[in-house]
Amino acid sequence: MARASAYHILVKTKDEALQIKKKLDKGDNFQKLAKQHSTCPSRRKGGDLGEFEKGDMVKAFDDVVFKRPILEVHGPIKTQFGYHLIKTVYRS
Repeated sequence: MARASAYHILVKTKDEALQIKKKLDKGDNFQKLAKQHSTCPSRRKGGDLGEFEKGDMVKAFDDVVFKRPILEVHGPIKTQFGYHLIKTVYRS
């Protein structure tokens, strides 16, 4: 089964996600911004979701983690939870 590790920042609005993405594009620290802005409990770990298998996350999230380039910030990605900025660390 395919496995991956990713960080994410979850916010309520697309506008908020876009504002945070601009900061990331300028070189701001992903983990620091996750701690400040994310509504997910993973915020305490800087957005670190740890390792998980394909199918553990909702489809839109999985599609980013398992199909798009790693070590790049993707998003905003809309799910039923809100808007995500996702950075895949590795996958196998």
